[in-house]
Amino acid sequence: MKTIQIYDRPMCCSTGICGPSVDPALPRFAADLDAIKNVGHNIERYNLSQQPQAFIENKEIHALISGKGTDVLPVVVVDGCVVSKGIYPSLEMLQMWIAGGVTPATAAVATMSLPIADQGCCSGATGCC
Repeated sequence: MKTIQIYDRPMCCSTGICGPSVDPALPRFAADLDAIKNVGHNIERYNLSQQPQAFIENKEIHALISGKGTDVLPVVVVDGCVVSKGIYPSLEMLQMWIAGGVTPATAAVATMSLPIADQGCCSGATGCC
């Protein structure tokens, strides 16, 4: 089973589905994560305003935020490889990454042309991309 980590923007609650203006992508993404969790995958979700230490402890996430600011969030990591930055990917993209279909091209589609893993584990030598 895969481990999917989501490093979210600062939000008022753990899912962001609260308050007067809810991002419409958040309820869909929460449901998508539940579907993935229900088939046995491990989901770890971190909110910058509630769990800042997780952003500091992960050197790659810390470097991304230090270099590009919080606009890079959310960041999605599958088994240690950054696969998405700046958007909440679709269930189909999550399923593809879980199945092992992560390539620079598929990751680029998911992030709407945002750069993918310009540093880190996805150098090609690790087999994750």
